Amino acid sequence: MERSKVYFTDFTAESTDLPTKLKLLVKAAGIGQIDFKNKFTAVKMHFGEPGNVAFLRPNYAKALCDVVKELGGKPFLVDCNTLYAGRRKNALEHLDSAYENGFTELTTGVHVIIGDGLKGTDDVEVPVEGGEYVKYAKIGKAVMDADVFIALNHFKGHEAAGFGGAIKNIGMGCGSRGGKMEMHSDGKPVVDAERCVGCRICLRGCAHSAISFETGKAFIDHGKCVGCGRCIGTCNHDAIAAGSGTRNVTMCRKMAEYTKAVISGRPCFYVSLVCDVSPYCDCYSLNDIPIVPDIGMFASYDPVALDQACADAVNAETPIKGSALDRAKKIHHDHFKNVSPDTEWQSALEHAEKIGIGTRKYELVKLNIK
Repeated sequence: MERSKVYFTDFTAESTDLPTKLKLLVKAAGIGQIDFKNKFTAVKMHFGEPGNVAFLRPNYAKALCDVVKELGGKPFLVDCNTLYAGRRKNALEHLDSAYENGFTELTTGVHVIIGDGLKGTDDVEVPVEGGEYVKYAKIGKAVMDADVFIALNHFKGHEAAGFGGAIKNIGMGCGSRGGKMEMHSDGKPVVDAERCVGCRICLRGCAHSAISFETGKAFIDHGKCVGCGRCIGTCNHDAIAAGSGTRNVTMCRKMAEYTKAVISGRPCFYVSLVCDVSPYCDCYSLNDIPIVPDIGMFASYDPVALDQACADAVNAETPIKGSALDRAKKIHHDHFKNVSPDTEWQSALEHAEKIGIGTRKYELVKLNIK
């Protein structure tokens, strides 16, 4: 396979502001080759858990969406609800969080849509061609309804995946709550009896008669349960959670297969900003000192090459003094494993390459935009 081109510009801004630099980057990377005319364009990004301030600023979302509109497209910002019980687990709280962090129509010029609906159950099953772990990925319906897909990624660390880049933002981020459960867990949902109030709302989401209330509390019969995770979304009391976890390697490979489900069959483009590289995900309600200095903006038609280029760039940097990376025992020649020793981040890229998403081989095209 030939090397994929990954376009890069740094964060110096002697005469050009950073949102304009992003516009120039994506244009140089060939975003104009996509036919956007009258096409609904999903721009997938992370709006940040309230309290965290490392997420991408809305200015960058506006810049990218402005380019799409210039090319005739109809962009919207999208993310799907979280599996964990934070402030983004349903559409109402998720929208409140997005607005609190500055993602409004006034600031970005486009609407925010929560891709898997009110409770994270509005999904579609998308076949994964060549999938070894996932045959049908549960993807937020609004994500799949779009004609064009763009991933705007904040490249940062992650305790399980090693880093959050294109594959993490797309694969995990576009999965519904049931889809996220499938990636995170090899088990089936379990009930926290102390949280369960016996309201029976979860019965509405179960199509397999796997839930009973013989003791007044919900009980899930794993013999009948198919592991769809819809009960997690329908519970208003956070009393149902994913069962036993999966190995990080398996999770990363599932993320790659979910990514393939999202991007197959339509035009796609990928952008990653390597700045405020926090040690852990933007899903946390706080963030630590960045582990390395801000590096730059990357864009490509290949999400695998893009992630590899960003990972290489981070690993080439000197840790910031006092950061989690600086404090870690540096037993690996790998910043991500030094921060999160249990991660196996390369397994996601290896599997993504294996199933035909892209290549880890890339040519870095540096743009001198000042």
